[in-house]
Amino acid sequence: MFNKSSVNKAIQYSLLLSSSAAAFSINAAQQQDADTAQKEVERIQVTGSRIARPELSQAAPLMTVGQADIARAGSPDLGQILAELPAIGATDTLIGNRESNASAGVSSADLRRMGASRTLTLVNGKRHVAGSAGSAAVDLSTIPAGMIERVEIITGGASAVYGSDAVSGVVNVILKDGYEGFEVTGQANGSTEGVGARSHEFSLLGGGDFMDGRGNATFFAGLNRSQETMENDIRQFENWGTVLNPADTGPSDGNPKRFYVPNVGSEFISGGGVINADQLYGFFPDGSWQVQPERDGTSSGLFGSFPEGCDTCLFTQDYSNYQPEVKRFNVGSMVNFEINDNARFYSDFKYSQADITQQFQPSFSQSLQINVADNPYLDEALRQHLLSEGVTTAKMSKFFEDWGNRTAENERSVFRFTSGIDGAIEFSDTFLDYDIYYGYGETKNTRRTLNSQIPGNMHAAIDAIKDANGNIVCRDIDAGSVNIGGECVPYNPFGDQASQAAVDFMSADVQREDTITQEYFGASFVTDTASFLEFQGGPIGVAFGFEWREETSQTLTDEFTKRGLTRNAATPDEYGEFDVTEGFVEVNLPILAGVDFAEELTLDLAYRAADYSHAGSTDAWKIGFMYAPIDQFRIRGTYGVATRAPNITEAFSPRAPGFTRVTDPCDKTRVDQNANRAANCAALGVSANFESSTNASIDLISGGNPELQPEESDSYTLGTVWTPTDDLSFTLDYYSIEITDAITFIDPQDVINNCVDSATGINNTFCAQVTRGSDMNLTNVESGYLNAASLETAGYEFEVNYRPDIADFDLPGELRTKLFINYVDKLVSYSFQDQPDLDDQEAGELGDPEWQARFSATYQLDDFNAAWTTRYIDSSALFDVTPRHNLSENVGPNYVGSITTHDLGLGYAVDEHLNISGGIRNLFDKVPPGYVGNALYDLVGRRAYVNFQYRF
Repeated sequence: MFNKSSVNKAIQYSLLLSSSAAAFSINAAQQQDADTAQKEVERIQVTGSRIARPELSQAAPLMTVGQADIARAGSPDLGQILAELPAIGATDTLIGNRESNASAGVSSADLRRMGASRTLTLVNGKRHVAGSAGSAAVDLSTIPAGMIERVEIITGGASAVYGSDAVSGVVNVILKDGYEGFEVTGQANGSTEGVGARSHEFSLLGGGDFMDGRGNATFFAGLNRSQETMENDIRQFENWGTVLNPADTGPSDGNPKRFYVPNVGSEFISGGGVINADQLYGFFPDGSWQVQPERDGTSSGLFGSFPEGCDTCLFTQDYSNYQPEVKRFNVGSMVNFEINDNARFYSDFKYSQADITQQFQPSFSQSLQINVADNPYLDEALRQHLLSEGVTTAKMSKFFEDWGNRTAENERSVFRFTSGIDGAIEFSDTFLDYDIYYGYGETKNTRRTLNSQIPGNMHAAIDAIKDANGNIVCRDIDAGSVNIGGECVPYNPFGDQASQAAVDFMSADVQREDTITQEYFGASFVTDTASFLEFQGGPIGVAFGFEWREETSQTLTDEFTKRGLTRNAATPDEYGEFDVTEGFVEVNLPILAGVDFAEELTLDLAYRAADYSHAGSTDAWKIGFMYAPIDQFRIRGTYGVATRAPNITEAFSPRAPGFTRVTDPCDKTRVDQNANRAANCAALGVSANFESSTNASIDLISGGNPELQPEESDSYTLGTVWTPTDDLSFTLDYYSIEITDAITFIDPQDVINNCVDSATGINNTFCAQVTRGSDMNLTNVESGYLNAASLETAGYEFEVNYRPDIADFDLPGELRTKLFINYVDKLVSYSFQDQPDLDDQEAGELGDPEWQARFSATYQLDDFNAAWTTRYIDSSALFDVTPRHNLSENVGPNYVGSITTHDLGLGYAVDEHLNISGGIRNLFDKVPPGYVGNALYDLVGRRAYVNFQYRF
């Protein structure tokens, strides 16, 4: 529901504060002289520094996405739009999060693929409350696209300027301000190839000045919808997977160990159920059965290939989202008022409410026990056959498709309010800019997971018999873990024939309620030394200030789940909080300007000290320079040390049970992947030809670590800017980021692998965290967070902006072109930084291509405009490219080829009121092969969009 109280409170705050500011205002002073006005025009502030300076004097490379770029994307998801930039990964977008319940509907930026938690997202240069419990990552989808002026992105550690979390860079969303007028906008887009994936958006924007232009109020409201799209709707998805290659004779034989094939499923489990007795018997929805077909190729002990399909087998794609359904409402306003010549009051609020529906596979069991003689639902012919084979109790496995998916229904709301007073005080030869501000944000999320299994009730309901009157009942009507007496309802597990009463008895809906808050206040001041000290290049610019911030996160779980009555495990409530007090200073030293061989020589210095309540004291610093031997050529660079304090999940989440999907390294198809593995698996008691059935979830115990320390990054950039003419510019920059003491969740798979890959045998700490059952299949693993890892990335970025004078060719209008190329030279992680020989190289792998490029050309002729955009993604490996693994023959094909897509957009201003535009994304319908599902790629294919804007 719409949270009226939050919105009303914010409006009241804004109006109260603005009216108070007006009441205390004094008469405006005389206008400054023309020289001072010119100086103010030339000074601009961009992301990466609090000190305004000429645009070309920024030491750090800056990427900008404008309103037109956002409109031509034809999408309401800002996170997905930014992920099309080569510098930003698609890992945490709306589509990238499609397998996460906690982050369903959330879309965040992952700069340089170092993780969304290491990218600081700001709005108008100030922090924004997180979108998911326990994290610091901002949900970009809560920022209305219609309110965005531009998005600025810088690479490298910026903690010295902005504080924690900016270890890989900053994304700063700049909103429209001072709007006058009223406009209505709309947008719709969808596949032209029948895939669906439709979305539409409708918004209102209004604003105006008051009190003779001293104040302005701007208001925004909007609705957007995104259609649920299942993986089965994606044309090229055909349940692709890998199977063992019978032609493989060993390493370096020229034959892949595995190869991709469609229709990979399991004959051992299905939505209708499978009995594993003398043979495998699969059930159709009506309860009839067949002997399961033979697989054509083997993926694992549980999964194989069925080229002709299989109606009684499991294909997991049937249950998975490509894109969740999202229904969102946004409302917000911005108010500013000039109290006097030296002070301006400002405030803004926003409220965003969204309903997200995301699909996950149904609950399942691989341990159902069927009493062959007594079960009244079992087909009589099959009963007699099984009894004749001596089978009295049959093992059955089933995806409970008849219950429905474990649908995640999330209700998310975000409220954010900021307010402050800023201004400038002029002295004789200098000035003092100031900004005193306060902010509060709150995210609420109600997460309901439907149809979770109650194991005790499920086993009781399956044990059905006929009573003396011929009625089908539970053998024990009082049985079950949730039964106050006489409530057991018999369940027919064969096919899709369950009664709703039985489903209700065996399942429950799990609910978790997240509340995340962020509160801060601070002040920043900017001045220079013009009144008492100047270098040859000008006065020293100085910025300084402080900020206090508090973050809290709470997750409340329903009592039913906390007691461990469902298969979701006994999850406790979670709560954590911390506060931090920070002080910062920044200095700009204009050493030389306008002299021979030094058109400009500027040095930037920044330092920030922080004291965290949960992680102690830390500091960050940064140095940058800009050197221009001539006006047309500049050399720039930065070096900085940045920090990230542990977030609430990492530090405070209680140790609790959960589930994780793993593969078993002792399986006969994997046991030869490490020299120590076979001997260690044997020492555990696992047989040499062991076939694991662990292709589903196992139990996980994990939690936070209050002893974590801040992680630290060292980053630098070095580049050149060449502007031979006013219409042509080239930039080339190198970047490098290295993070040490990186906070990492020790992947359960790493725990399991390290147990059996250890050169010292199985008497290690990892084996103590792994449990196997009597059949030697994995059943449980324990893990948590440590300052154990390190990450490194480095690369080059090249940009060309060219505005040719097409009038020289007797052509009308104006043409602008832009080319951006990114090359990733290094992307490597070390799960354990004290083991540098155990590197994980990722540059060139799927999702992390070495080369990406983006070209755009826009043409404007009076009221008509056209745009062409080309996006290139380099070929990427489908195997682990780490040289020490030598896995190039692990799978075939072992690369997905390069992908180039083209977009066409057209727009026309019909009159002074109406603008219409539209276009085709992925004009030539280029999609990757079906075994590639990474969110970096356009998996939908060709789609059309249309926009309109009407100004009153």
